[in-house]
Amino acid sequence: MNKPPLLFLCHRIPFPPNKGDKIRSFNILQMLNKHYDVYLGCFIDDPYDEQYVDELKKHCHQLFYRNQNKLLAKLKGMTAFLTGKPITLPYYYDQEMAKWCQEVAERHAIQKVFVYSSSMAQYCETAQFNQCQRVIDFVDVDSDKWRQYAENKSGLAKFIFQREFKTLARYEDKVCQQFDASLFVSPDEAKLFRSRQQVNAQAKVQGILNGVDIGFFNPSASLAPENKVPDGPFISFTGAMDYWANVDAVLWFAENVWPIVKKNIPSLSFVIAGGNPTNQIKSLATQPDVIVTGRVEDIRPYITQAACIVAPLRIARGIQNKVLEAMSLDKPLVCTSMAMEGINAPHHQYCQVHDEPEAFAKAVIELVNSAQVSATTELVTENRAWIKEHFTWQATLAPLAKLYQIESSEVTSQ
Repeated sequence: MNKPPLLFLCHRIPFPPNKGDKIRSFNILQMLNKHYDVYLGCFIDDPYDEQYVDELKKHCHQLFYRNQNKLLAKLKGMTAFLTGKPITLPYYYDQEMAKWCQEVAERHAIQKVFVYSSSMAQYCETAQFNQCQRVIDFVDVDSDKWRQYAENKSGLAKFIFQREFKTLARYEDKVCQQFDASLFVSPDEAKLFRSRQQVNAQAKVQGILNGVDIGFFNPSASLAPENKVPDGPFISFTGAMDYWANVDAVLWFAENVWPIVKKNIPSLSFVIAGGNPTNQIKSLATQPDVIVTGRVEDIRPYITQAACIVAPLRIARGIQNKVLEAMSLDKPLVCTSMAMEGINAPHHQYCQVHDEPEAFAKAVIELVNSAQVSATTELVTENRAWIKEHFTWQATLAPLAKLYQIESSEVTSQ
């Protein structure tokens, strides 16, 4: 039996699901592919990911991708200053992508469109898409993220970031008016966005939480040995290390918290595990017992073998997958209130939230000491139970299934 066609547009290849945006987009893709012939259009901004194209083709009816040269994209982005657009629109505009979208829409009489990220909405704003059901997953209120960046900058950078905040906010509001539904990664994000919409658009806005693959992030799963994991006690931060919010978090922790922790536990190491570390992050590895791994094949050993996980984010929107993954693996963690936003897990001994350096450091020290004392016994943290109750993909994607009139029992299960 033929399935109806659906156009799925994504600003980054949604495979492998090894970082925040790709985890969410891939799980949504999996669900929609079960019920539609998905025509997937996306960009590949990291040459490393091109090896996964054939595997991704198994998860859609047709795949069209464009390799994105970041330098060229930045140059295109600068044309926004001549047009009054947000930088992200010309940054992600590609003539071949636009042509493919038009051809797919015409040839297959597309009636359903799913757009992941506001930068891809520009490909389905023409008249022929007006009669389609268009759903956009903004994920985060990106414009507000630029506002946060601007607060921490000065001079030209502050001007550029403030401009992007204002122009992107106007574009986000325009897309919300045009599309049938606007999705966000948490009720908090949805509430923030809804508060600035006209009354006739407010009902279109809803939050759809991220989930966790609780089978993969399972403390009982057997893992292959990982040579880079330190032999002695260590704490970890995990995440893409070319992402500004992660870079800011690690630099803040290294300067304000790590010296206090290290003074109290001299044998401890700090592992920064994630791909594409910036030069600022690489330079931290010159400090004693700070390890910058770069890209790793499997992030789980850096979580399961750590004494605790730290998530000291100060600039954040949405839900942090790094926190969900650590909780699913039943690890103790210390995070800022920004990192816990949208998750709303109850605070207890093994799930602590602090924003001040001294309090953050004290919590880390207590958890590391507790882990060392409990090394020979099972550590029950309650964190995994919270994830299983609230953050499985089957549960979190149920509202999206309802939008597409898919029975909730048919949503991806784990």
